[in-house]
Amino acid sequence: MAVILSLETSTPVCSIAVHQKGVLLGKKSLDVPGAHSEKLMGMIQSLLEECSLTINQINAVAVSEGPGSYTGLRIGVSVGKGLAYAGDIPLIAVSTLKALSYGARVRIKNQGLIIAMLDARRMEVYREVFDHDLNSVRELDSEIIDAGSFSELLEKGIVFFVGDAVKKVSEVIEHPNAVFLDVKISAEYIGVLAFEKFLRGEFADVAYFVPNYLKEFKALQSKKNPLLI
Repeated sequence: MAVILSLETSTPVCSIAVHQKGVLLGKKSLDVPGAHSEKLMGMIQSLLEECSLTINQINAVAVSEGPGSYTGLRIGVSVGKGLAYAGDIPLIAVSTLKALSYGARVRIKNQGLIIAMLDARRMEVYREVFDHDLNSVRELDSEIIDAGSFSELLEKGIVFFVGDAVKKVSEVIEHPNAVFLDVKISAEYIGVLAFEKFLRGEFADVAYFVPNYLKEFKALQSKKNPLLI
């Protein structure tokens, strides 16, 4: 039946979706503080009930693999791994930025490169460049954005920018070939790409899979108590 539950927790928005054979059955999203840790399991139960499904009818769990929020990714992957292990079903990991690019591609008519970006801090972004077929043409990395960023790509044709870093990037990059799209990451896009991986049998190792944080997480030491972090 290929029913896939998808979890997207790489940003402050907590998003989940259920697909059957790649067709969306239902989705939910919540943009409130603590949604990932406090609301995710309740959202899953509620969505399954709305789709007239039980957890035992889920054939695979898909998670957004990053990059993105350390805490959000850790929670989403932990829940996904727990459900996969308990149900003895596959875990599917989907690139956050590839899912963003898929969300952009379904909205654009002209072919062109897609630069998916997530906000890091200040003028830094996590980014990856994809062609119209979602093949990566510039691998995932972090980058400090300035007025000359991606100039060699922009000189060749239309480039679509997508992700939660679009606002700050659009204030710096001014080029007639730069198109800034308002597309937010969603578990809906994760689920479509997860079904493709499901058909190919591309599953993550439930025991050893960890999110791609891109940068090592550094805990800050408490100024009040140096023994705490």
